[in-house]
Formats: sequence, C-alpha cells, structure tokens
Amino acid sequence: MSTTSTENLLRPHAEVLYAEELAALAAVDDRPKPTNWKLSPWAVVTYLLGGKLDNGFEIEPKYIGQRRLMEIAVATLATDRALLLLGVPGTAKSWVSEHLVAAISGHSNLLVQGTAGTSEDAIRYSWNYARLIAEGPSLGALVPSPLFKGMQEGSLVRLEELTRIPSDVQDTLITMLSEKVLPIPELATEVQATRGFNVVATANDRDKGVNELSSALRRRFNTVVLPLPTDLAEEVRIVQTRVAKQGKALQLPVEAPAVEQINRLVTIFRELRSGVTENGKTKLKSPSGTLSTGEAISVMNSGLALAAYFGDGSLRAHDLAAGLTGAVVKDPVQDRVVWLEYLETVVKERDGWKDLYRACREVVE
Repeated sequence: MSTTSTENLLRPHAEVLYAEELAALAAVDDRPKPTNWKLSPWAVVTYLLGGKLDNGFEIEPKYIGQRRLMEIAVATLATDRALLLLGVPGTAKSWVSEHLVAAISGHSNLLVQGTAGTSEDAIRYSWNYARLIAEGPSLGALVPSPLFKGMQEGSLVRLEELTRIPSDVQDTLITMLSEKVLPIPELATEVQATRGFNVVATANDRDKGVNELSSALRRRFNTVVLPLPTDLAEEVRIVQTRVAKQGKALQLPVEAPAVEQINRLVTIFRELRSGVTENGKTKLKSPSGTLSTGEAISVMNSGLALAAYFGDGSLRAHDLAAGLTGAVVKDPVQDRVVWLEYLETVVKERDGWKDLYRACREVVE
C-alpha cells in the first residue's frame, strides 16, 4: 500500500496537524499526569483553549468558548466515568472530541462511527471467518474493535453519534464502562481495561427520540453540553479562525474574506436561530434548520470557492448567496417563506446590505 505525504492529505489527524504544539506542551509540562496520558490535564486544556507558554510559544485555540466546560470534560476523563459531548449540530462536538483524544492519548484513530446499522461487532469484536473455519475460535481469528484496542492499550476511544446506534447495541457498552471488562465467551476469557482507557462520545440533542440512552447507560457518562456561541463577536471569531485554517488546507487561491462579510453571515444565522433581530426590535420566524456555527463555516468556504474559481478572487455578496440560501431553505415550502420574509423585512432595510439582498433574491427566485 502506498503512503500519502502529510502535505497531500485533505485533513490530517489532529495529532499530526498540531504535532509541534503537542511537543511544545509536553516539553514544559511538569504537572501530574494520569496513567497513560501524554499530557497533564492542565496541558490538555491549554492545548484546547490556546495561550502563550512561559517560553513564548503560542498555542492556537481549538475551541473558543467557556473554559470551565473544557476543564469539566478533561477532569471527567481522568475518572472512571465516560464523557458525552452533547449539543446541536455544528457546535464542534466531533472537533473537541478529536482534539481531546489526540492530546491525551497521542492518537485519535480509535473511532466508532455510530449509525442505525452499527452492530455489536463494531463495539466488541468480530471474526476473521477464514481463520475461524480453519482454526476454530482463537485470538488469532478475532478481529478487535476500536474499543477492544483501547481497553488493551489504555487509550481513549471516540464514539460518534451515540444516539444513532440502536438501543440494544448501545447497551453493549454498559459492562465495558462500568466493570471495565469485555467478555469473550467463545474463548472463555475476557479483556480487562488498562489504566487510561475511557470513551469520548458525541450526540446530537436534536436526535432525542431516535435511540434514547437507557438510564443504566446514561449513568456511565458525564454529560457536557456544548452551547452555541454566546455573542456575535465570539461566533464571528470562530468562523474567521476556522475558515482561515480550512482555506489553507483546501489551497483556495482567494483573498481572506473581509470580517464584514463574516459578520453579515453570522448575524443572519443568529437572528434566524433566535427568532428576533440583534437589536431586539423585530420578531422573526425561524426556519427548520439549525443554522449552526459549523454551517456558517461551510457557507463561507463555499463562497470562497466560487470567488476563487468563478470570480476575481475576492468574496462578494453573490458568492455567498447560493450557500446562504441553501443553508436556510431546507424545506422548500416552509423555509422559503421564512427566508423571503426575512429578506424583505430585515436585509432589504439594512444600510450597506443591498448587494446581499439582490444576490439572495436572484437565487431564491
């Protein structure tokens, strides 16, 4: 199998992309570390939130938000309880999960992606059936799951979209999280978790009712809710930071978007989410979508791609209009009405927003 250089990877793992920062933190980290942790809890939080080290080295923030939430998340992983990151889509749950695991365990590739088709094999183990038939049940014929490997190594394991997994499969986790044991009845043996093992799960709180966690499983998790950004300036900063980072990865030949364009996009998302304009004077109808920070980043990247390849390299209103309209209008009937009303009552009347109004009207019509 050929290997791909890091420079050509569309999205390297966090531990690769931020290897220099992790090494710099490890070099100055003299605080106590839980067993099998690469960094101390203090260093992990510093890695997530950013800051300047005593030697002047700058750590880039990975999460912009409340420090206490990250402290609770990291402290949880040092206990015998697993961590559940909960929030609406686009609140950086997967992003935080990956960086937590990369900083603590040194690698983030032990991952179970939860879907409606996730089986017990993905949680526990499966079999190499050719060897199983030839040799019978043996450790050599067993194919370990990421959780199996995490228990053996004493590493953190990521479990994405926990509530998408069928309830009976979810409950497979209970013994692993409470007793820290994975039974292998076919071999009359078991795997006992090594110190350092734990699980970081994510779930979308809009998925309530899909596959609710049982009370027994929920008790095994400490839940940290990741909120949407509290104010406009914070959300603009998040979008600006992530768009700049992704623009480099995508190698888009385009100028960095003006803060004014990001500010307009984020303002629209925040107003439609909350159902009221920023000044509180006009009540609005909200569309069916979440209009999260993650979606704002996607809309901005889409606009930059249009500007780069079909424009003059400078982001303009008509580059944003298509992605913006697509983000708002998920339901072609209901959401279209909401969007048109917002354009006429808010966007059209704002000073300096006429270009965006005209561009969005052209798309929606």
